[in-house]
Parts: sequence; structure tokens; C-alpha cells
Amino acid sequence: MDTTSAGLLSGLDVFVGGPIQHAILADGFAGDLQDAITTAITTAKENGANIFSAHVVEKFGADTASFTPEQVSVRDFRWMKKCDVFVPVLPVLDDGILRRTDGTHVELGWATALGRPIVIITKQPFVESASHLLKGLHRVGAVQTIDFDAFTEKPSLLIDAVLSATERQREAISASLVA
Repeated sequence: MDTTSAGLLSGLDVFVGGPIQHAILADGFAGDLQDAITTAITTAKENGANIFSAHVVEKFGADTASFTPEQVSVRDFRWMKKCDVFVPVLPVLDDGILRRTDGTHVELGWATALGRPIVIITKQPFVESASHLLKGLHRVGAVQTIDFDAFTEKPSLLIDAVLSATERQREAISASLVA
């Protein structure tokens, strides 16, 4: 890690999300997705962020069955209300279709409704199979995207995007207080 960037996210709560249920495969958790989520978590943590992650709590699917739907819903909604930015990782399968992730899409709705900045890590431009709501979310929420492949090659893109997203949020709050 570049020590000049250490601590840039200090004091920020970052909720990292993405598929769990539909990423648990017969031979374990989807490896490319686990690598990307782990990279996002590690990058944010190494730069001082506090992380909320169901993937960590549920050990990338190994402990998912230990939690009830009620526990997961309450926990994740609590995290969304507390976080400064939501970072969902939305992988694309080899056939060009987004990996199914109902929970992450619910969380995107929560984040938008609660006014949380969002930094989506996914293939850019959005694949054709992505819904209109996902493609147009930036029109109703503070949404930035990072290309999945660019992120895996240069994880520091996440730091820049989180800083940009939270700065815009602070500016919007300041502007509304002045108005």
C-alpha cells in the first residue's frame, strides 16, 4: 500500500455489499467475486475506513445458514442507516448476465432512499442485462461506478471514488443548510 494514502478514509463507515446467496456454488463461494469483495474491504480498511460486510460476518457463505432472514434484514438496514457510503460489487457472469443478487438490489434502494452515496463496482458500460432501474439510478441518487476490471487492476480507484462521493454528500448538506 502507498503510505501517502493511509488514513484517507479515516472516520468513514463503508458498507461493502454484493451477491452472497447466488454466489455460493457447489465448490464454494464464487472465487472472482470473493477476490473483488476482499480487495474492496482490504483497500478501504487499509485506508482507515470502518467496514460493514455481510460477507465477512457470514464467512463468504460458510455461515449464512446461521442467520435468519429477519436477522439479516435488520442488520443490513442498520448498517445502511449508519454507513457513509455503500459499495456494492456487481459481477457479470461469463454469459454477460449480472450475477443474481436480490439483497444487494434491495440495499441499493435503501441507500438511494436514505440519501447514501453509492459507488458501484461492475462492468462498464452496464451490461445489457442490467435493469433500467440500475442503469438510471444515478438520476435519483448519488451514484458513481468503477469498472470491475479496472478496479481489480487498480484497487485505489475505490479510494478516489469514495472520497469523491462523500465530498459531494458533504457539499450537498452544506448547500442545503445555507439555503
